[in-house]
Amino acid sequence: MQATAAAFLARPHPRLLRIGRWGTGGPALVRGGIIALPPRLRGPRCSMSLSIGGGGAGASEDRGFSYEHVPVFPRYRIRDPYKLLGVDRDASEEEIRSARNFLVQQYAGHEPSEEAIEGAYEKIIMKSYQQRKKTKINLKTKLQKRVEESPSWVKALLGYFEVPSMDIISRRLFFFAFIAGWSIATSAENGPAFQLAISLFSCIYFLNDKMKNLLRASTTGFGVLVGGWIIGSLLVPLIPTFIIPPSWSLELLTSLVAFVFLFLGCTFLK
Repeated sequence: MQATAAAFLARPHPRLLRIGRWGTGGPALVRGGIIALPPRLRGPRCSMSLSIGGGGAGASEDRGFSYEHVPVFPRYRIRDPYKLLGVDRDASEEEIRSARNFLVQQYAGHEPSEEAIEGAYEKIIMKSYQQRKKTKINLKTKLQKRVEESPSWVKALLGYFEVPSMDIISRRLFFFAFIAGWSIATSAENGPAFQLAISLFSCIYFLNDKMKNLLRASTTGFGVLVGGWIIGSLLVPLIPTFIIPPSWSLELLTSLVAFVFLFLGCTFLK
Protein backbone atom coordinates (compact mmCIF):
# COMPACT_ATOMS: atom_id res chain seq x y z
CA MET A 1 0.00 0.00 0.00
CA GLN A 2 2.83 2.38 0.89
CA ALA A 3 4.70 1.48 -2.30
CA THR A 4 1.65 2.22 -4.43
CA ALA A 5 1.15 5.62 -2.77
CA ALA A 6 4.81 6.55 -3.26
CA ALA A 7 4.62 5.61 -6.91
CA PHE A 8 1.48 7.75 -7.34
CA LEU A 9 3.04 10.81 -5.78
CA ALA A 10 6.20 10.38 -7.86
CA ARG A 11 4.20 10.76 -11.08
CA PRO A 12 4.16 14.31 -12.51
CA HIS A 13 0.85 16.14 -12.00
CA PRO A 14 1.08 19.67 -13.46
CA ARG A 15 -2.04 21.21 -11.79
CA LEU A 16 -1.97 19.30 -8.49
CA LEU A 17 -0.05 20.41 -5.44
CA ARG A 18 0.22 18.44 -2.25
CA ILE A 19 -0.48 20.62 0.78
CA GLY A 20 -0.21 18.05 3.49
CA ARG A 21 -2.30 15.39 5.10
CA TRP A 22 -5.94 15.86 6.10
CA GLY A 23 -6.55 13.83 9.13
CA THR A 24 -6.12 10.18 8.34
CA GLY A 25 -7.65 10.40 4.91
CA GLY A 26 -4.46 11.03 3.06
CA PRO A 27 -3.08 14.13 1.42
CA ALA A 28 -5.30 16.99 0.33
CA LEU A 29 -4.67 18.24 -3.17
CA VAL A 30 -5.20 21.63 -4.75
CA ARG A 31 -6.51 21.64 -8.31
CA GLY A 32 -6.57 25.04 -9.97
CA GLY A 33 -6.78 26.89 -6.62
CA ILE A 34 -9.56 24.59 -5.21
CA ILE A 35 -8.85 22.12 -2.46
CA ALA A 36 -9.67 18.61 -3.65
CA LEU A 37 -10.43 16.29 -0.76
CA PRO A 38 -10.25 12.55 -0.95
CA PRO A 39 -13.53 10.93 -1.93
CA ARG A 40 -14.26 9.48 1.48
CA LEU A 41 -13.96 12.99 3.11
CA ARG A 42 -16.34 14.63 0.65
CA GLY A 43 -19.80 15.32 2.01
CA PRO A 44 -23.09 15.33 0.20
CA ARG A 45 -23.66 18.19 -2.14
CA CYS A 46 -26.26 20.84 -1.22
CA SER A 47 -27.43 24.02 -2.91
CA MET A 48 -28.51 27.24 -1.20
CA SER A 49 -29.93 30.41 -2.71
CA LEU A 50 -28.86 33.53 -0.82
CA SER A 51 -29.93 37.03 -1.73
CA ILE A 52 -28.14 39.57 0.38
CA GLY A 53 -28.32 43.12 -0.90
CA GLY A 54 -28.84 42.01 -4.47
CA GLY A 55 -31.63 41.72 -6.98
CA GLY A 56 -33.56 38.71 -8.08
CA ALA A 57 -36.43 36.77 -6.60
CA GLY A 58 -34.86 36.57 -3.15
CA ALA A 59 -34.50 40.34 -2.87
CA SER A 60 -38.10 40.92 -3.90
CA GLU A 61 -39.28 38.41 -1.32
CA ASP A 62 -37.24 40.16 1.38
CA ARG A 63 -38.71 43.51 0.48
CA GLY A 64 -42.23 42.14 0.55
CA PHE A 65 -41.58 40.62 3.96
CA SER A 66 -40.19 43.84 5.46
CA TYR A 67 -43.30 45.84 4.50
CA GLU A 68 -45.76 43.07 5.13
CA HIS A 69 -46.17 43.90 8.83
CA VAL A 70 -46.49 47.71 8.51
CA PRO A 71 -49.97 48.74 9.78
CA VAL A 72 -52.22 50.34 7.18
CA PHE A 73 -54.78 52.95 8.20
CA PRO A 74 -58.13 51.46 7.12
CA ARG A 75 -59.79 54.85 6.53
CA TYR A 76 -57.01 56.53 4.59
CA ARG A 77 -59.08 56.58 1.37
CA ILE A 78 -62.06 58.39 2.95
CA ARG A 79 -62.44 61.93 1.58
CA ASP A 80 -64.32 63.43 4.56
CA PRO A 81 -61.52 64.72 6.86
CA TYR A 82 -63.70 64.48 9.99
CA LYS A 83 -64.61 60.85 9.33
CA LEU A 84 -61.03 60.05 8.42
CA LEU A 85 -59.72 61.36 11.76
CA GLY A 86 -62.74 60.01 13.66
CA VAL A 87 -63.77 63.33 15.26
CA ASP A 88 -67.04 65.27 15.40
CA ARG A 89 -67.59 68.37 13.33
CA ASP A 90 -67.87 70.49 16.48
CA ALA A 91 -64.66 69.10 18.01
CA SER A 92 -62.15 71.57 19.40
CA GLU A 93 -58.74 72.14 17.88
CA GLU A 94 -57.14 70.33 20.82
CA GLU A 95 -59.26 67.23 20.20
CA ILE A 96 -58.47 67.30 16.49
CA ARG A 97 -54.76 67.67 17.18
CA SER A 98 -54.81 64.78 19.68
CA ALA A 99 -56.58 62.50 17.17
CA ARG A 100 -54.06 63.39 14.48
CA ASN A 101 -51.05 62.72 16.75
CA PHE A 102 -52.47 59.39 17.88
CA LEU A 103 -53.14 58.17 14.35
CA VAL A 104 -49.72 59.28 13.09
CA GLN A 105 -48.04 57.29 15.85
CA GLN A 106 -50.19 54.22 15.23
CA TYR A 107 -49.65 54.07 11.47
CA ALA A 108 -46.12 55.41 11.18
CA GLY A 109 -44.20 53.79 8.34
CA HIS A 110 -47.05 53.57 5.83
CA GLU A 111 -46.63 56.64 3.69
CA PRO A 112 -50.16 56.81 2.18
CA SER A 113 -51.69 56.56 5.65
CA GLU A 114 -49.48 59.32 7.04
CA GLU A 115 -50.21 61.60 4.09
CA ALA A 116 -53.97 61.03 4.42
CA ILE A 117 -53.92 61.80 8.18
CA GLU A 118 -51.85 64.96 7.74
CA GLY A 119 -53.98 66.12 4.82
CA ALA A 120 -57.22 65.67 6.77
CA TYR A 121 -55.82 67.60 9.73
CA GLU A 122 -54.71 70.49 7.53
CA LYS A 123 -58.11 70.64 5.81
CA ILE A 124 -59.98 70.86 9.12
CA ILE A 125 -57.68 73.53 10.56
CA MET A 126 -57.83 75.61 7.38
CA LYS A 127 -61.62 75.35 7.27
CA SER A 128 -61.87 76.44 10.92
CA TYR A 129 -59.60 79.41 10.26
CA GLN A 130 -61.64 80.50 7.25
CA GLN A 131 -64.89 80.25 9.21
CA ARG A 132 -63.52 82.40 12.05
CA LYS A 133 -62.25 84.96 9.57
CA LYS A 134 -65.57 85.00 7.73
CA THR A 135 -67.51 85.39 10.99
CA LYS A 136 -65.29 88.28 12.06
CA ILE A 137 -65.74 90.02 8.72
CA ASN A 138 -69.50 89.47 8.83
CA LEU A 139 -69.67 90.92 12.34
CA LYS A 140 -67.84 94.06 11.26
CA THR A 141 -70.06 94.35 8.21
CA LYS A 142 -73.21 94.04 10.32
CA LEU A 143 -72.01 96.67 12.75
CA GLN A 144 -71.13 99.04 9.95
CA LYS A 145 -74.54 98.46 8.39
CA ARG A 146 -76.28 99.17 11.71
CA VAL A 147 -74.33 102.39 12.10
CA GLU A 148 -75.16 103.49 8.58
CA GLU A 149 -78.86 102.78 9.16
CA SER A 150 -78.96 104.55 12.55
CA PRO A 151 -80.34 108.11 12.98
CA SER A 152 -78.12 111.10 12.38
CA TRP A 153 -77.76 111.97 16.07
CA VAL A 154 -76.48 108.44 16.78
CA LYS A 155 -73.93 108.79 14.00
CA ALA A 156 -72.84 112.13 15.41
CA LEU A 157 -72.52 110.63 18.90
CA LEU A 158 -70.52 107.65 17.68
CA GLY A 159 -68.22 110.02 15.85
CA TYR A 160 -66.75 111.06 19.21
CA PHE A 161 -65.61 107.53 20.07
CA GLU A 162 -62.93 105.19 18.75
CA VAL A 163 -61.65 101.72 19.58
CA PRO A 164 -57.87 101.68 20.13
CA SER A 165 -55.61 98.66 20.05
CA MET A 166 -55.76 96.03 22.77
CA ASP A 167 -52.30 97.02 23.94
CA ILE A 168 -53.46 100.56 24.75
CA ILE A 169 -56.65 99.32 26.41
CA SER A 170 -54.81 96.81 28.61
CA ARG A 171 -52.13 99.29 29.72
CA ARG A 172 -54.64 101.99 30.70
CA LEU A 173 -56.88 99.46 32.39
CA PHE A 174 -53.94 98.27 34.47
CA PHE A 175 -53.03 101.86 35.40
CA PHE A 176 -56.51 102.82 36.64
CA ALA A 177 -56.93 99.46 38.38
CA PHE A 178 -53.69 100.20 40.25
CA ILE A 179 -55.03 103.62 41.26
CA ALA A 180 -58.27 102.05 42.47
CA GLY A 181 -56.41 99.41 44.49
CA TRP A 182 -54.18 102.08 45.97
CA SER A 183 -57.26 104.06 47.03
CA ILE A 184 -58.83 101.01 48.67
CA ALA A 185 -55.61 100.15 50.52
CA THR A 186 -55.28 103.67 52.00
CA SER A 187 -58.98 104.39 52.53
CA ALA A 188 -58.73 103.90 56.32
CA GLU A 189 -56.02 106.55 56.66
CA ASN A 190 -57.27 109.32 54.36
CA GLY A 191 -59.61 109.93 51.44
CA PRO A 192 -58.80 109.23 47.77
CA ALA A 193 -58.31 112.91 46.87
CA PHE A 194 -54.66 112.42 45.91
CA GLN A 195 -55.46 109.39 43.75
CA LEU A 196 -58.29 111.32 42.06
CA ALA A 197 -55.89 114.13 41.19
CA ILE A 198 -53.39 111.68 39.67
CA SER A 199 -56.18 110.02 37.67
CA LEU A 200 -57.42 113.38 36.36
CA PHE A 201 -53.98 114.53 35.23
CA SER A 202 -53.31 111.12 33.62
CA CYS A 203 -56.63 111.28 31.75
CA ILE A 204 -55.78 114.77 30.47
CA TYR A 205 -52.35 113.58 29.36
CA PHE A 206 -53.80 110.62 27.43
CA LEU A 207 -56.47 112.80 25.81
CA ASN A 208 -53.95 115.46 24.80
CA ASP A 209 -51.84 112.74 23.17
CA LYS A 210 -54.79 112.04 20.83
CA MET A 211 -56.39 115.47 20.50
CA LYS A 212 -53.16 117.50 20.27
CA ASN A 213 -55.00 120.30 22.08
CA LEU A 214 -54.29 120.80 25.78
CA LEU A 215 -57.27 123.07 26.42
CA ARG A 216 -59.71 120.65 24.84
CA ALA A 217 -58.10 117.71 26.58
CA SER A 218 -58.27 119.46 29.96
CA THR A 219 -61.91 120.40 29.49
CA THR A 220 -62.84 116.92 28.39
CA GLY A 221 -60.96 115.25 31.24
CA PHE A 222 -62.49 117.51 33.87
CA GLY A 223 -65.96 116.97 32.40
CA VAL A 224 -65.46 113.17 32.52
CA LEU A 225 -64.43 113.38 36.19
CA VAL A 226 -67.45 115.52 37.12
CA GLY A 227 -69.82 113.26 35.18
CA GLY A 228 -68.39 110.16 36.80
CA TRP A 229 -68.62 111.69 40.28
CA ILE A 230 -72.26 112.69 39.77
CA ILE A 231 -73.27 109.27 38.44
CA GLY A 232 -71.31 107.58 41.25
CA SER A 233 -73.07 109.64 43.92
CA LEU A 234 -76.40 108.52 42.41
CA LEU A 235 -75.53 104.84 42.06
CA VAL A 236 -73.69 104.19 45.32
CA PRO A 237 -76.76 104.68 47.63
CA LEU A 238 -78.56 102.01 45.58
CA ILE A 239 -75.93 99.35 46.40
CA PRO A 240 -76.99 97.02 49.24
CA THR A 241 -74.95 97.71 52.36
CA PHE A 242 -74.31 94.04 53.18
CA ILE A 243 -72.06 93.60 50.12
CA ILE A 244 -69.93 96.66 50.93
CA PRO A 245 -67.04 96.30 53.40
CA PRO A 246 -67.54 98.46 56.50
CA SER A 247 -64.26 100.31 55.94
CA TRP A 248 -65.36 101.58 52.52
CA SER A 249 -66.76 105.07 52.76
CA LEU A 250 -69.22 106.78 50.45
CA GLU A 251 -66.41 108.98 49.12
CA LEU A 252 -64.31 105.91 48.23
CA LEU A 253 -67.16 104.21 46.38
CA THR A 254 -67.90 107.36 44.42
CA SER A 255 -64.22 107.70 43.55
CA LEU A 256 -64.16 104.12 42.21
CA VAL A 257 -67.01 104.99 39.85
CA ALA A 258 -65.11 108.12 38.78
CA PHE A 259 -62.03 106.00 38.05
CA VAL A 260 -64.10 103.87 35.68
CA PHE A 261 -65.35 106.95 33.82
CA LEU A 262 -61.86 108.40 33.57
CA PHE A 263 -60.57 105.15 32.10
CA LEU A 264 -63.36 105.00 29.53
CA GLY A 265 -62.98 108.68 28.65
CA CYS A 266 -59.23 108.71 28.03
CA THR A 267 -59.33 105.37 26.19
CA PHE A 268 -62.33 105.56 23.87
CA LEU A 269 -62.96 109.29 23.34
CA LYS A 270 -61.44 110.83 20.22
